[in-house]
Amino acid sequence: MINLELPKKLRASANQAHQVAAEIFRPASRKYDLAEHEYPIELDTMAAMVEGLSDSGGDVSGATGGRKTEGEKDEHATELLGNSNGGNMSALMNALETSWGDVGLMLSIPYQGLGNAAIAAVATDEQLQRFGKVWAAMAITEPSFGSDSAAVTTTATLDGDEWVLNGTKIFVTAGSRATHIVVWASVDRSLGRAAIKSFVVPRDAKGLTVSRLEHKLGIKASDTAEIRFEDCRIPKDNILGSPEVNVEKGFAGVMQTFDNTRPLVAAMAVGVGRAALEELRKVLTDAGIEISYDKPANNQHAAAAEFLRMEADYESAYLLSLRAAWMADNKKPNSLEASMSKAKAGRMGTDVTLKAVELAGATGYSQRTLLEKWGRDSKILDIFEGTQQIQQLIVARRVLELGSDKLK
Repeated sequence: MINLELPKKLRASANQAHQVAAEIFRPASRKYDLAEHEYPIELDTMAAMVEGLSDSGGDVSGATGGRKTEGEKDEHATELLGNSNGGNMSALMNALETSWGDVGLMLSIPYQGLGNAAIAAVATDEQLQRFGKVWAAMAITEPSFGSDSAAVTTTATLDGDEWVLNGTKIFVTAGSRATHIVVWASVDRSLGRAAIKSFVVPRDAKGLTVSRLEHKLGIKASDTAEIRFEDCRIPKDNILGSPEVNVEKGFAGVMQTFDNTRPLVAAMAVGVGRAALEELRKVLTDAGIEISYDKPANNQHAAAAEFLRMEADYESAYLLSLRAAWMADNKKPNSLEASMSKAKAGRMGTDVTLKAVELAGATGYSQRTLLEKWGRDSKILDIFEGTQQIQQLIVARRVLELGSDKLK
């Protein structure tokens, strides 16, 4: 029998994250949606709370929460099956619960940047000791490309004991607030994608400039920055993983980042979707519409039938996300499952939130509830960390066992 319940340890951590979402994020959600780029003062208390979750066994602070050290055993592991629920699952549940409160504020939590997942994915043990507790944003996209991560033009040139970075990155989440930026750059443009590496750059490094903050449709509480690197120098050992260029391996090393981050983005969409479903249920109940699990959908009010469809869609996205995170914790290749969870949850999030706005009528479109805000917030979750179309392309390649040269 398959047990889909979370271990006690993870339930406790998720409950704490939900309390933060309910008591801090949700009450401030509308405030920062209307005051874009205003620094959320609530973040000043979040660092201590994140550390508290780690101290209580949540293991969510920084990159160290995203992977286990060699030989480490989870106290809730099943010895015979080798089943472990570790840092990836814990991070996923915390992302889900805090996104239920406000996904923009969730993306602004100190030490929980997407760059932390990148560090967890490819850093050496020594680098994990140095960077495991920093707050890291991730800079990939450039003005000349979006979904094609192999088209990086930012360069990193080795000059003695330092790397010199030059280029421009856009749409960097938490780019003006994080203490460090994980930057994708090429060490040799002539070698193509194989020469793309990731570098940890302190935000106060000389030559790094936050040149612009974007005005956005949703997640307005989160800062989204353009960052320029002009002869930006960082230590030689700030390149994540091996500095060697392996043409046969390509840039699979840096792409491992997405196997960690895509389930997290899926969890964000699941959290927003659940928030919308809960609010919609209240609206429908107040309108006298009964939602029954004992009657066939076609024998119920049309709105109730639509609610049941969306709830089933939400459950499938939730379970796919759990599976992708569980595989990462158990050292199983999860590139296919990570993309499946991101594609499913991203589409579910936009479908559920926008349909909730529609079914709630004037209430959904107004600012009397957060439904319209969730509709705006959800769209980015179907775009960043790889668009819906890119995820479907990756899934197709994995299922058909075709490389990028044969299926574009």
